[in-house]
Amino acid sequence: MADKNVLITAATGATGRNAIATLLDLKIPVRALVHQIDARSEQLRAEGVEIIEGDLSDFAVLDAALEDITEAYFCYPIQIPGIVESTAFFAQAALEHGLRAIVNMSQISARRISKSHAARNHWISERLLDRSGIPVTHLRPTFFAEWLIYFAETIRRTSVLPLPFGDARYAPIAAEDQGRVIAAILNNPTKHAGQTYPLYGPVELSEYEVADILTDVLGRKITYDALEIEDFMPMWERMVGANDFNLQHISSVAQDCRDGVFSGTNDWVENITGRKPIGMREFIEKNRTLFA
Repeated sequence: MADKNVLITAATGATGRNAIATLLDLKIPVRALVHQIDARSEQLRAEGVEIIEGDLSDFAVLDAALEDITEAYFCYPIQIPGIVESTAFFAQAALEHGLRAIVNMSQISARRISKSHAARNHWISERLLDRSGIPVTHLRPTFFAEWLIYFAETIRRTSVLPLPFGDARYAPIAAEDQGRVIAAILNNPTKHAGQTYPLYGPVELSEYEVADILTDVLGRKITYDALEIEDFMPMWERMVGANDFNLQHISSVAQDCRDGVFSGTNDWVENITGRKPIGMREFIEKNRTLFA
């Protein structure tokens, strides 16, 4: 087994892709598990990443993907059920291959009493990984800054930001900051073993304030439409083709957000990576062409 050989799951997703970029900068060999071979995975291959195609629900795929791996990032898609079984498969394969550490992507609302089935199952999956005996670090981010991109077309077309979060305030965190956190922990996992890190951006904002930043950056008035949760859900279903599992999750976490579950700030991103997280203004400026 090599001194360090890292597996990244969800490798073409926002956090996985950014984690890989940092790991490659650190000259750490990376194997990527991708759901399908496409332009994104081929770009990773061109950058020197070993590619394995397969599904997290397939034990044989995980067994092959974890062979000769020393540390791994586990990230199960929030949109579909099945995380508990896939976590059990992943933990068993990781034990058989002698993994030294796992970084697990959870969510801020993961808790035993969560009304969201997905969030509750993330909490159960955390406990399964803890019981594996492999040193594990759990990441619990608040809403991603990338959530805004779902509404880019609506913002372009109508100059309206429609969301069901009322006047709740939270500090959106960008995937690039999470990627740096993931890579930093995988590079030096011992000091982070057994920890659970809530992750936030630098400043709490309401969606009214996000709309004001969009207005300033884009040079035209963007209005926040504070929808009721029940009015937002049909829009979400049309936008992303959400299934019943995802609809139940989104409606539940929208209420959690209103209740302050997603609120807070801390300095974990800076402590772990040595860099302050980017704020929403910088995120919007970086992605201006999507909204303009």
